[in-house]
Amino acid sequence: MINIKQVILVRQDLKLPKGKMAAQAAHASVEAVLRSDKDKVKSWRGEGMAKIVLKVADLKELHKYNQMAKDAGLTTATITDAGRTCIAPGTMTCCAIGPDEEDDVDAIISELKLM
Repeated sequence: MINIKQVILVRQDLKLPKGKMAAQAAHASVEAVLRSDKDKVKSWRGEGMAKIVLKVADLKELHKYNQMAKDAGLTTATITDAGRTCIAPGTMTCCAIGPDEEDDVDAIISELKLM
């Protein structure tokens, strides 16, 4: 059986409040699912929709992992905040990778730490 998962990378330099971080991660997750292959999403749902939230240091690192995932043919979605609450408009806060095959995702993000 092929395992499917999604990871959400969150910038640590922004020091987002917990609620804001959760909302941004949710935006990224949903956007990536909407961009994904429907059969892959169906399999992922059947497996329990594994999602892992990981830390990246800053915008440069977020871009790096997003590009690596794109280059590997994985689904990605970056989220840019509207600036209505605690951060400036246009600030890129996080990135989702997948849902995609677990081994393919892990090949990109294996060195990152859990949130």
